[in-house]
Formats: sequence, structure tokens, C-alpha cells
Amino acid sequence: MADGGEALSSARLEPAPAERFNRLRAQLGVSSFGINQIVLAPGERNRIHRHKRQEEVYLVLEGTLTLIVEGEPHDYGVGECVRVAPRVRRQLVNRQRTAVSLLALGGYVDHQHEPRDAEAFNDWDETEPGTPQTVPLPGDLSDVEFA
Repeated sequence: MADGGEALSSARLEPAPAERFNRLRAQLGVSSFGINQIVLAPGERNRIHRHKRQEEVYLVLEGTLTLIVEGEPHDYGVGECVRVAPRVRRQLVNRQRTAVSLLALGGYVDHQHEPRDAEAFNDWDETEPGTPQTVPLPGDLSDVEFA
């Protein structure tokens, strides 16, 4: 590959990892942002922390996360996302009697995301790309194409 990475890598979310952090970034070989699964058992909490230059996004997969930001608690349920800016202190807490599982994604604010770098193709035989704006969405699967 031109970027030096593997073409495809995968990892599995763990219902009860051995540690609170399932370090997905290392498993996937991701170098441009951090990604971890965090599982907190009932009553567990992580340390109060902040990042100097990294913003974090938390996506709740299971349970209810209590995110304490600068001493103020906020609750987030399944399917909710929350962003915490750099230099803001936060603590992840599970105040429920069931586990909470979430994805934590982190990236540095001085490395701006490039939202328009995608290239699109009409079919697998094409070698010259278009853009997502110029290549139409394909038709839906027919009944015989379902697994």
C-alpha cells in the first residue's frame, strides 16, 4: 500500500475485557487517531484526567455513562456521543448496577481532518476515480443478493 499500512485489519469489541481498556488502536494498527473500548463494571470510575492537545469523543455502546466534566456530572445513554475539548478535566464513571461500554476516540486538534479526500468508483473495474459528489449511489441489493 502507498501509505505503508496493511490494506485491512480488524479487532473485536470485548463484553468483559481483562482490563478496563481494550486498546483497539494497537490491534488495528491505527496511527492517525486513538480508539479504545472502555468497559466499566458497576461502581467503577477512571481517574480525573485531561489532554493537552487531544480532543476526545465518547460513544456509549451499552449502559449509562456518567461523564463528570470540571466537577459537573452529565449522563449519556446508548447511542449518544459526546466530545470533550483539550485541556478540560473529565472523569468517566459508572453509577449504574450494570456495566457501561463505550468507544473513546481521540485526535489532536492541530492535525485537521480532511473531509474531502474520498475518491469514488462506479464499479470494481474502474481505475480512474470520481468524487462522492459525482458518483451516484448504487442500486439496492436484489432479493437473490441477500446472504
